[in-house]
Amino acid sequence: MKPQPDLKLLSTFMAVANLGSMAEAAAALGYVASAVSQHIAALERNMGIELVIRRPGSRLILTAAGRSLAQASETLFDATARFQDAANGISNHEIAELRVGSYPSAMSHLLPGILPALQPRGRGPRIRLTIVETDKGLSQVKSGHLDLLIAYRYLPEDPPAVSGGWTITSLGHEPLVLVTGTRPGRRPLELAECLGMEWTSGHAHSPDRRLLHRWAEELGISPDVTLETEDLHSMLAMIRAGLAVGLMPATLLSGESDRSGVERVVLPPVVTPLHREVLAVSRPGTRPPIINELVRLMIEALESVRLVCRSNDRHAK
Repeated sequence: MKPQPDLKLLSTFMAVANLGSMAEAAAALGYVASAVSQHIAALERNMGIELVIRRPGSRLILTAAGRSLAQASETLFDATARFQDAANGISNHEIAELRVGSYPSAMSHLLPGILPALQPRGRGPRIRLTIVETDKGLSQVKSGHLDLLIAYRYLPEDPPAVSGGWTITSLGHEPLVLVTGTRPGRRPLELAECLGMEWTSGHAHSPDRRLLHRWAEELGISPDVTLETEDLHSMLAMIRAGLAVGLMPATLLSGESDRSGVERVVLPPVVTPLHREVLAVSRPGTRPPIINELVRLMIEALESVRLVCRSNDRHAK
């Protein structure tokens, strides 16, 4: 099998094939006519077959082999051009596909409103989404299986740590709301009235459970957590059914409390509101523009959630 022909010789050959004249090909390429003739002769030697029929005073005619080579060369140069476009895009931090991991509630309540703006009419890189919790997602970012992770952090000492070799952007602080099941026609419960009720939270060493314990210690209360689950939707179902009191991320609650089947517990004015920090985590280095755009849209979405939550707080008081 002969080695692949020199691309410079193929380029000259394609000019000759398209223009039908070595003189015209030379003028188009900026060569002297003898150089074009030498390129064609060298290509024929390399290929071991005649490619062009030369007739003095007439336009050049391609042989059957020449026609086949011209067709194959068009495919090659088209692929080369597309490769060059892709390479240029990559050097300008443009990508064909973005793999994003996200915790479940962001996937179900934040990203659906963001992606249409991020990819208007399907343009731009393809976005591949994966539901993954923060602890598992960090290793996938490090291994390269994910380009970006939408993560959360309940406490400052929780991962991801700034010193962990990541590029971390804080997207905002999502409020955590203490809620009970809706009780039509009755006033919302106050915190003191909830202390004798059953509470729902994550398992003993989960981030949300540790935050709840720290908060309770500051208030001098001891909530009785009897319903443990890592699934926020299961927590919400228990609360709606009137089985428990619990802290829920604001994104899981609708703008109107009665529509979500839960209502806010009235907290004393001195109680510090709780939140969890939402983060964008990627490998070190310059991020592609689409990641920066996703980060911007996430910041705006979380700020909107925070403003709605603040408005609901005012109405609750």
